[in-house]
Amino acid sequence: MMKFHSSLLTGLAAVCLANAPAAMAQDSFDLDSQRGERQVWQHVPGSVVDHHGLVVNPTPRQFTTDETTQVDVSSGVTPGKGTDAYLADMKRIGIRVAENGQPLTICNDPAVAVKAGVEPKTGAYMLSISGTGVDIKAYDDRGAFYALQTLRQLLDSENAADGTLPLITISDYPTLKHRGVVEGFYGDPWSHEVRTSLIDYYGRNKLNTYVFGPKDDPYHSSPHWREPYPDKQAQQIAELVEACKRNRVDFVWAIHPGKDIKWNEEDYQNLLRKFEMMYDLGVRSFAIHFDDIGGEGANPYKQTALLNRLTDEFVKVKGDVGNLVVCPTDYSRLWASPRENGPLDIYGKTLAPEVEVFYTGDVVCSDLTHDTMNFFNPLVRRPGYFWWNYPVTDYCRNFMLQGPVYGLDTTMSENELVGLLSNPMQHGEASKLALYSVADYTWNVADYNAIDSWERGLRDMMPHAADAYRTFAIHSCDTRDGYRRDESWETPIFVYPDVDPAKMAALRSEFDRVVSAPVQIENGCANSGLVAELRPWLVELGNLGKRCNGVLDLIEHVKTDSPERYWEEYSANLMTSADTAAYARHTVGSMKLQPFYEKNMSALGREYYAANLKNAPVAVAADTTVMAAFDADPFTGAQLLKPVKVDLRGGKPVLLLDLRGGTMNVRELDKKGRVIASYTADKSYFAPALKPKTVAIELEGDATLHEVLLK
Repeated sequence: MMKFHSSLLTGLAAVCLANAPAAMAQDSFDLDSQRGERQVWQHVPGSVVDHHGLVVNPTPRQFTTDETTQVDVSSGVTPGKGTDAYLADMKRIGIRVAENGQPLTICNDPAVAVKAGVEPKTGAYMLSISGTGVDIKAYDDRGAFYALQTLRQLLDSENAADGTLPLITISDYPTLKHRGVVEGFYGDPWSHEVRTSLIDYYGRNKLNTYVFGPKDDPYHSSPHWREPYPDKQAQQIAELVEACKRNRVDFVWAIHPGKDIKWNEEDYQNLLRKFEMMYDLGVRSFAIHFDDIGGEGANPYKQTALLNRLTDEFVKVKGDVGNLVVCPTDYSRLWASPRENGPLDIYGKTLAPEVEVFYTGDVVCSDLTHDTMNFFNPLVRRPGYFWWNYPVTDYCRNFMLQGPVYGLDTTMSENELVGLLSNPMQHGEASKLALYSVADYTWNVADYNAIDSWERGLRDMMPHAADAYRTFAIHSCDTRDGYRRDESWETPIFVYPDVDPAKMAALRSEFDRVVSAPVQIENGCANSGLVAELRPWLVELGNLGKRCNGVLDLIEHVKTDSPERYWEEYSANLMTSADTAAYARHTVGSMKLQPFYEKNMSALGREYYAANLKNAPVAVAADTTVMAAFDADPFTGAQLLKPVKVDLRGGKPVLLLDLRGGTMNVRELDKKGRVIASYTADKSYFAPALKPKTVAIELEGDATLHEVLLK
């Protein structure tokens, strides 16, 4: 789990410690003992490409244009031969249909398509825009639908803004059989509206698989997996099935019975009956998940026997049901046994060959590499089905992952990989940015360009606020302690006094963009659901940008301000306990921006001491409850929970107080314990010099004490 260490409030007993972790608890299963993510990361690969205003996602395999001839597409298309079955699709996805448009013909006869050069593979198509109109030849219905999605993108492209397109020929087909999403995270399942929105997004980007397996759905898992869904949920599942059909997406219903399954005839019939219920709702693809369990439910012999029996008695009997998919208990190399008769080897020896097997790679959140597939595939004796735990954040829920999709080998083939599914965040709308690139990779593995795909995805998601969205996203990539991702790679930072004017100017420009991005996104993004999901992180991004700009101000003033003025400005830039808690809940900029703020505030605090003090901060007896406050760093402090007394050791004491969160009553005592001064500190930032005869102080209140200094 993720730990966030605050640098603001420290102390013991009478002091409220804020070095507490902001760890996100697992709701259903503690993965701490099983996680093994590498704490290193690679830089984002690839380079930005000039697409000349013709952006198609996923990236087509062959895309040729002839700019010497322009075709008038200002009126859209006029449906012709073979289009009757696709009129509803065209209307729904936004292709303009008119009597005076370019003639459109569609043929999805595989024999005709293959003769024309279309790859003999489901989803394959050829699209041509010529002087005689638009022609689509597809290997099957899915190929025709995908061709229409490509046509939609061309008609909506920047290149077509003047109402024309060049002559275009696209020949295309997918690399992987299964390309899509598994809703398999812990936490709040997606709402019905978000699921429906996502299914349309899958269709727009040629993803073809959606596994419905929310961990915290009680009818998917224990305690109610044996029971029918309530009527409302059953109706919603039927609606999702229909939405998937419209988008040529396989709706895969998954069940997670392993926590309490009894390996007897009664529970087999319970499982079969649940399958029949889902079949009646329109489901034609099924998965069984045995992940994150222990005990007898994890028995691999009984798991494979169950899957084989269901294959014979349900899948083959129905005739229109796809191959079963299973997530084994040993779904990660981290704890899977490579030995003969280990659980995965048992799968390979005993599981029906048509059953497809999920695998997360070397660890729970893992890169996709040949090495990890070469471990798994020989054991299960079939190409693996990669369950990619990205951009899922159920182990780091204070993060909103918006970075590029990378760590996926671009030399992978269908011979070693039957498919790849992304396990996204519980923030469904915000997961679309990653899914845009997942679609790009799984469709055309060899030509995948991570950074270019991310840049295109940003503009696809927020066409009217793309630059602001990029600013937010580039600083919202890393997990800090989980599956590490590069972040803020365009922002070189420094620690005072290692500064120069060029570095300062570059950072000032970037921090200004950071401060303005949230407002620009709020005003420019048409997807209100996306903005609602991002909003808490947008707020923190803006606040972080202001704090970082505050650091630059302090650097400019460190040699010129009076000590009193500098302390006031410095204190104003410190995070309060409320600031720290808010940032811990919704963390952004954790790789560079927040460290820039923290390290420079500490360095500037030390500079302040060096310039204004003759001695170290006051020495405090070991049994004093506020001793943790006195560490020569005003970036730390103590928030008093009950009155305290501090004995002073000579010098000219000065209190450094941050009173934004309350007030503090101060009483100064002489060596006989008599009160020689009493007052309430109520300025926002207060640095009172104590009376010469003060040898002890009594403090009471809820403000923050940063130091007692000796001048």
